[in-house]
Amino acid sequence: MASDVCVLMEFNSLPGLEIHAYGKSCGFSSVSIDSRSCGEGALFVALPGLSNDGHSFVEAAFKNGAAAALVEQNKLDRYKLDSIAKNLGKTLIIADNTLKALHDTARAYLEKFPGLLKIAITGSAGKTTTKEITAAIIGAEKNVVKNPGNYNSETGLPLAVFEIRSCHEVGIFEMGMNKPGEIAALASVLKPNIALITNIGSAHIGILGSIEAIAEEKKQIFSRLDENGIALIPGGCAFGDFLQEGVRGKVVFYDEQSAGLEGIQNLGLDGSDIILDGQPVRFPLPGRHNTVNALAAIAIAREVPVSSRAIRQGLESVQPMFGRTEIIRGRATVIQDCYNASPESLTQAIEFCEILDWPGRRVYVIGDMLEQGNNSRQAHSDIGRLVTGADMVFLYGRETMAATGALEGTQFFHTCDIDELSSTLDAYVQDGDLVLVKGSRGCALERVCAVLANPVPPQAMGGSASTGGSASIGGE
Repeated sequence: MASDVCVLMEFNSLPGLEIHAYGKSCGFSSVSIDSRSCGEGALFVALPGLSNDGHSFVEAAFKNGAAAALVEQNKLDRYKLDSIAKNLGKTLIIADNTLKALHDTARAYLEKFPGLLKIAITGSAGKTTTKEITAAIIGAEKNVVKNPGNYNSETGLPLAVFEIRSCHEVGIFEMGMNKPGEIAALASVLKPNIALITNIGSAHIGILGSIEAIAEEKKQIFSRLDENGIALIPGGCAFGDFLQEGVRGKVVFYDEQSAGLEGIQNLGLDGSDIILDGQPVRFPLPGRHNTVNALAAIAIAREVPVSSRAIRQGLESVQPMFGRTEIIRGRATVIQDCYNASPESLTQAIEFCEILDWPGRRVYVIGDMLEQGNNSRQAHSDIGRLVTGADMVFLYGRETMAATGALEGTQFFHTCDIDELSSTLDAYVQDGDLVLVKGSRGCALERVCAVLANPVPPQAMGGSASTGGSASIGGE
C-alpha cells in the first residue's frame, strides 16, 4: 500500500492490543497483508488462511522492511514470533483475532480525518463501475481517494482505508461480500456519510440462500448512517420499502428524473449520448447497464454536491475497466465482460448484443455463473432462452452443461477444457464477428480472448477499449 506523505499511526493509539516492542520504532506508515510488498516502516498483518498462514511469513516481512507485525496470541509460540522480533529489533502487536484488529486499526485511522466525506457503494452488480464513475465525477472538483482495483472485501476495504491522506476531501469505497455479515462489518469500519445500493440481484444467492437474504445483507450498508447521513436506493427497486425501513437520515430514491437526465441515445459499442441538465454529454461506456451505473454515480454527485459541469466532465472522461464491457477490436470485435456473472448481468449483456446493429455473426462464449446454489441448474438452463439470436454459442464449465438441453435450434459447443475452448474458437471465429465473452471470475475467460482478437492499443481505438488488471482481495 502507498506510504508517501502518509499519516504515522502510533502503536500506543491502537485499541486493546498488547505490544511487544524490541526496537526503536514507535509506529507504522503503511499496512500490508503480503510480506513481499512490505516496505520500510510497514505494518504486516498476519492473517490465517485456508492454505497459508500469514504468521509463517512474519520473518520475511520484517526482513523486507516491516517495522511491526500484527499477530494472534495463540500463534506466538508455534511460530516463535517473539524470538524473531527480538533478534531483528522489531515490534509485535498482539491480538486475539488479527482480522478484527485490522478492522479496529482501520477505524482508528479513519478518525484522524474527521473532515473526510465518506461514500459507500454496494449492490449485486455494478459496484466497481459505479465507484469509478463517481470518482471521475467528484474528482473533477475535489481531491478523491477510492478503493484501488476491487479492494472491497473484509480485508480489502480496511487496507484501502490506509490510502487516505490529509489532502483528501472525499473517500469513495465499494463494499463487496463473500459471507453473511460482511457488509455490516465493513460499514462499522467506514461509517459512511452517503451510502448507495446499485441493485438487488441473485449474485451470491448460493451463499445467502434467497434474494430476500441478499437484500437484508446489502441493506446493512445503511446501518452506520447517522441522522445527517444519506441513503440512496434505486427507484423502482422491488425491495425499496424494505431497504428504507429504519434508516436514519435522509432516504433518496434515485432515477433519471432526479438525476437530471433528459434523454439517452444508444450509440452501441461507442456508448451513449446523454442530455444532462440541458447539455449534451458523450458517455463512452456501452450498454444500458452502464447508463444505470452512471445514473447511480450522478445521484451520489448531486448529494455531495458537485456542479453539473463536474458531472459532465466526469462522465465523458471515464474509461472501461478490465473485464467489464471492455471492447477489444481486432479480426473480431470482442465484448470482454468476464469479471463476473449472474443471471441478471448475463441477461443484460446478451440483450445489449441483441440490439446492436451488427452486420456480421454473433458468437457468445458463456462460462459458469458461480455461487448460484440450488438455483444453479435452473439459472444455467435459462441460458437457452436468452441466446436465440446467436449464430454460435460456446459453453464453458460444468454448470453450463445444464444449458445444453435448452438450446434447441441453436448451434453450440460445450467443454470444460480451456485449451479446447480456445482452439475451437480460433478455428470458428471469422473477420467481422461480434464475440461476447461472459462468465464468473473463477472461469478466467479472458484467457481465450487472445485468439479472438489481436488487441489494438486504446489510443488507436478512440478510447473504446482499455487494458488492465485485477486485484486479488475483492469480494464479488
